[in-house]
Amino acid sequence: MATSPHTLSSRLLTGGVGGCVWYLERRAVQASPHKFMHLFRNASKQWVTFQHFTFLKRMYVTQLNRSLRQQIKPKSEPVASPFLEKSSSSKAKAEVYEMKPFAPSTLSLPRKPNETELIELESASIIEGSVDVGKETKDEKQWKEMKLHVDDLPGILARLSKIKLTALVVSTTSAGFALAPGPFDLSCFLLTSVGTGLASCAANSINQFFEVPFDSNMNRTKNRPLVRGQISPLLAVTFAACCAVPGVALLTWGVNPLTGALGLFNIFLYTCCYTPLKRVSIANTWVGAVVGAIPPVMGWTAATGSLDAGAFLLGGILYSWQFPHFNALSWGLREDYSRGGYCMMSVTHPALCRRVALRHCLALLALSAAAPALGVTTWTFPVIALPINLYISYLGFRFYGDADRKSSRKLFFCSLWHLPLLLLLMLTCKQRGADRDSGEPQS
Repeated sequence: MATSPHTLSSRLLTGGVGGCVWYLERRAVQASPHKFMHLFRNASKQWVTFQHFTFLKRMYVTQLNRSLRQQIKPKSEPVASPFLEKSSSSKAKAEVYEMKPFAPSTLSLPRKPNETELIELESASIIEGSVDVGKETKDEKQWKEMKLHVDDLPGILARLSKIKLTALVVSTTSAGFALAPGPFDLSCFLLTSVGTGLASCAANSINQFFEVPFDSNMNRTKNRPLVRGQISPLLAVTFAACCAVPGVALLTWGVNPLTGALGLFNIFLYTCCYTPLKRVSIANTWVGAVVGAIPPVMGWTAATGSLDAGAFLLGGILYSWQFPHFNALSWGLREDYSRGGYCMMSVTHPALCRRVALRHCLALLALSAAAPALGVTTWTFPVIALPINLYISYLGFRFYGDADRKSSRKLFFCSLWHLPLLLLLMLTCKQRGADRDSGEPQS
């Protein structure tokens, strides 16, 4: 049974003011629009609240328009949090609110909710919304098992073995083989290149296996396969073993035992000395430079079977080149290395880092001049290599003086093309066998 307007009004207002308002409401329902305006003028003189004015206005509009059309109110899309990424975009929805006309006889006045009920409704809606968002967040942040596909395996293994660094190692080994005296043996050259590449892949894979907890803290290395969980540690170790064993076997029995011993020693030096030393002392940079200097020596020993002065010269060039290359690189990654817990010169001894880079830039000038004296190249080589050696020395001096990211980046990018060009010039000016035997200087 519908409640009369008198009963609802008596709940809202009491006393003399309540009776006055009830009288105005009754007249508003039964009177014509002209009388309504008259009542409104009289009500402005009395104590009528803003809520009652809104109610009277709604009654007037309802009586004039008996049938109201449906009103569509578009629902705004929720603002997505920048920390939550959603795969599918939600379409805009619309909520339809339908207002049906009602007869004045059955009209019931709405009860004004008190503040306690409003607070309860708001808190309930907030809790429901937070529960929905919590469910979505929990589903999105839930750990998911990454499945390994066969098509992705070559790329993952290439990143595990640092394929670009391995290519640099193989190229320096090839340069050492080509610069060695004697006839060029293609089969020995291929075996040396493949064996050195496999040994480098094994060393790099073991290095990443040991440094997973530390690589996860660095922006430069946080996307490595083991850090992201794309492959298991067992698979990484298995891959390293499958590269190390045949690589060392090829170098030992396919080339000569001296080259195989150098390859095995280099794997041990990189994985068991350089890798743990990176978190202990800045001496890791010098140990790492020895690791990078051994591949051209391996190329020389593969061609000659012995350690000659030319092998040490090539090793010295690679040894000195690595300091401006790596020190300039680490200068721009000081925050990353510090976050990862690595002990680098650029972090703990920045002045020494710049001095060492400059010293070895100048050392490249002296080593280039020693190449013809040791019978590796002709005297043309130090002359035509002088401009690029002077340029990298100039950039090393700028890096030493400015000590900023701009100078370090210039030195680093210069080192990327300096080494291939220097080795190419050495091959161009290589001293032939007849010239080396006669001992006559060539120009």
